[in-house]
Formats: sequence, structure tokens, C-alpha cells
Amino acid sequence: MPELSTSSLPDIVFMILFFFMVTTQLRETEPLVSVRVPEASEIAKLERKDLASYINIGSPVRSKQAEFGTDARLQLNDSFKNVDDIRDFVAAERENLSEADRSFMTVVIRADQDVRMGIVTDVKQELRRCSALKIMYSATAPVEREF
Repeated sequence: MPELSTSSLPDIVFMILFFFMVTTQLRETEPLVSVRVPEASEIAKLERKDLASYINIGSPVRSKQAEFGTDARLQLNDSFKNVDDIRDFVAAERENLSEADRSFMTVVIRADQDVRMGIVTDVKQELRRCSALKIMYSATAPVEREF
């Protein structure tokens, strides 16, 4: 009986590996704040997610509460920041984009539904000062209700 040829096996393994590398999307930042987004009344989908920069606002996760307390905090990338740091954050995010894509950059605010509106207003005012005028709010899809 002839032996089974395994010469094409490495090719198949590398094709499968390449497939998963291309189709898998990795998480960019580790969430440091817990966010329960409110329910939306209207939803608009982002055209290109690679042009979105995220600002998370909420109370720190349990593992960080001993160090940072339970008050609402801003998370920019992988660290807690103040409202004053938003200008540097937006500038750094714009630098990472090509010249043609900079005008399409969108800032997405993910705010917990229990966060005071004052901190959200402060973030919006600072974004306005640094000319980041395309702002979206993260929310859950509206629930279909029968009447």
C-alpha cells in the first residue's frame, strides 16, 4: 500500500493561518472604565472604523477602583487622563492618519448612562477647541417593541 503524501500539509496550514490573521480584528485598547451605554433612538453606522478615535467615560473597573476611586474618569487609549489631555490625544490620533484621511477622523464618545452630563459637556467643549467636530456617541441598538 502506498504511503500518504504529506508534502502539501504545510501549505494548507499556512493558508489557514493566513486566513485567520487577515479576518481577525484585535482589540486596540484595554477597557479601564465600565460603560453601560444608553439605548439609542436613531443609529448611524461608522463608515470606516479605522478613522474612529474612542473616548471612554465611566467609573473605573473593579480592579482599578482601589487606586482611582469610583468617580467618573476619562480613558484615552490605555490610560486615565484629564479633559486638558484631549488636545494632545486628538493631535496624536491625527498624526497617525494619512493627510487625505485627517478630515474624516471621527471621535466616538462612549459614556456610561449614569455619568453626569457635566463631564460629557467638558469633553465636547475641548473637542470643539481642537477642531475635532465630527463626534458620534456610542449607544445600543433600539429595541423593537410591539404595541
